[in-house]
Amino acid sequence: MILPGIIFYIVFKYIPLAGSVIAFQNYQILKGIMNSPWVWFDNFKFIFTYQDFYYVLRNTAIIATYKLIFQFPAPIILALLFNEVRLMFPKRTLQSLFYLPHFLSWVIVGGIVFEVLSSQGIVNTIRNWMGFEPILYMQEERYFRGIVILSGIWKEIGWGTIVYLAAIAGINPSLYEAAVMDGANRWKQTLYITLPSIFPTILVLFLLNIGNFLELGFEQIYNLLTPMTYSVGDIIETYVYRAGILQGQFSVTTAIGIFQSVIGFILLWIFNRLANKTGEGLW
Repeated sequence: MILPGIIFYIVFKYIPLAGSVIAFQNYQILKGIMNSPWVWFDNFKFIFTYQDFYYVLRNTAIIATYKLIFQFPAPIILALLFNEVRLMFPKRTLQSLFYLPHFLSWVIVGGIVFEVLSSQGIVNTIRNWMGFEPILYMQEERYFRGIVILSGIWKEIGWGTIVYLAAIAGINPSLYEAAVMDGANRWKQTLYITLPSIFPTILVLFLLNIGNFLELGFEQIYNLLTPMTYSVGDIIETYVYRAGILQGQFSVTTAIGIFQSVIGFILLWIFNRLANKTGEGLW
């Protein structure tokens, strides 16, 4: 049963690692990996002396931090709310409605966001009813990062609750029964039973997220970016797309990918060491 998964990771994850050597070469497509000249760490020196790379890195770090603060806890909160719904029909219906956006591509979601926030969209229509001037949300820098976070929450919050709901379902009901006998209300049951019981699951998912700290996802940002918001929304993935795919700087962009992986590994190692103090680390 696990063979397809093993084959997938070998073919698409481990074998491509061999291509990382082009980060140390002046890679040329016609010469290939074997005949391209070696430049060793020159590509890394270039990205660390290239001024635009620092504002791209800054944008990536800021948006990634916002995602950890706001987007990561959202499925946990929703799962706790679902756990308090006792009627099965509305519970299943709400779950399905929250799951649905996950199956939409970012092209569709981006189109929905642009339509809702356009000058004639529902948000500005409501503002007009209230006597306010319309705002071009997608063209103003101060709104872009908030739109990225909110659209990410809307799209993925329902899917993210699946693991937490499964963890909550595995909690021994006798714990709640004992808490009720001791006079604990629903809030105290959540605070002292549900949250501690699912804490290992939260910690593991947090560690998996922190390992991809600088990998925000190209599709979302690319479909929400406009020329007016590049200064706050241009991230590593969009820069790699322009430099690597459009300009053919394969070695430089591979070096950036290695840099992302190293930072992710360092963060994962640090937080895993901290998690081991609670006995819940990954290794």
